[in-house]
Amino acid sequence: MEPRISLVVPAYNEGPNLPDLVQEVEGAMSSLGEPWELLVVDDGSTDESAVLLEDLRSRQPALRVIRFARNAGQSAAFLAGFESARGEIVVTLDADLQNNPADIPELVRRLEGHDAVLGVRRRRRDTALRRVSSRLANAIRRGVTGDGLADVGCSLKAFRRETLRDLPRFTGIHRFFGTLLVWKGCRIAEVPVDHRPRRAGEAKYNVRNRAFRTLLDLLAMRWLRSRWVRYEIEE
Repeated sequence: MEPRISLVVPAYNEGPNLPDLVQEVEGAMSSLGEPWELLVVDDGSTDESAVLLEDLRSRQPALRVIRFARNAGQSAAFLAGFESARGEIVVTLDADLQNNPADIPELVRRLEGHDAVLGVRRRRRDTALRRVSSRLANAIRRGVTGDGLADVGCSLKAFRRETLRDLPRFTGIHRFFGTLLVWKGCRIAEVPVDHRPRRAGEAKYNVRNRAFRTLLDLLAMRWLRSRWVRYEIEE
């Protein structure tokens, strides 16, 4: 049976979190009663992820694995997952379990009447510095892009698959999936979701290694917005 829902999860050196991820996703998806698949995109991990994923795949037929030859980044991992997804609904989340899979059914239900549903992290379990820098980055992004979105940094999102076609392909685009859909005129809902402390492994991003990249990405989006093609068909 073809899956109706495809979950796309980039993973880079998240081996310790993968067994719990698969278990929690199984529990969340069982409540929906819909055929589903879990696409884990191994982004060139150098830890035990490959071995763990092989073992998990042998026990969970809904699990599919895409393995990069080398680390290519979160944007590439999401795009590869989108291209391989078979479901008419695509759900994205992080592998570090800070996103709670138990929120997935509500996002899928809220897709009724919408093209995308974006999670907004409530009671964030990050350091004060990360929370402040995130609020500042979101404010700057809204000013530059005009998207009006609350929290593009939350990876927990649900999309109708057709909305993800023909996305621009550049490093950093994963931060702006919602922005691009706003520009396309898609119907978008934002839903509060749980945010949990990291259980194992190390965070891949921090204020120092993300600030400059985010600035470059914003400049790219500003250019893209200035060149965005708009038209209205009268007849």
